[in-house]
Amino acid sequence: MQRVPDGEVSPYLADVLPVGASIEVLWPVGGWFVWHPEDDVPTLLLAGGAGIVPVMAMLRARLATGGAAPWRLFYSMRSPTLLCYADEPGRLTTREGDTRALLAYTRQAPPGHARPPGRLSGADLREHGLPPESSPACFVCGPTGFVEAVAGLLTRTGHDPSRIKTERFGPSGG
Repeated sequence: MQRVPDGEVSPYLADVLPVGASIEVLWPVGGWFVWHPEDDVPTLLLAGGAGIVPVMAMLRARLATGGAAPWRLFYSMRSPTLLCYADEPGRLTTREGDTRALLAYTRQAPPGHARPPGRLSGADLREHGLPPESSPACFVCGPTGFVEAVAGLLTRTGHDPSRIKTERFGPSGG
């Protein structure tokens, strides 16, 4: 677990909650950052670090319910040691029709990885994404800095801001 010094939850989980304690986790209570199976439209999923968690839930639900529209997953993390879900994002997206993934390492890529380390770029979106003309639904989740940068990148490359939904996390209290 990562403890965020000014976080709302991680200090409690790391410093107060005893090892072995039971907790109940509920689903998100909001309705904004949600994919519905009946929304069979082109979709871009962009996750930074632990932001992959809700994105993987969407991807798994989509693969379980089917759908013909193309999907693209961009998963950005600092290094291979921070990869969540092992190889599942790449494995799921390479075997299921028109759903594909790009793993983007920002500081250190694993040996033999085709993409050099660096932040997501307009070139990445153009080469591996979906064109803005296809009006994809865009879901961006991760730390605030990642979300702001990627949402700006999407709009600068021509994606409709009204089609971009964001979910961010980070220190609380301003």
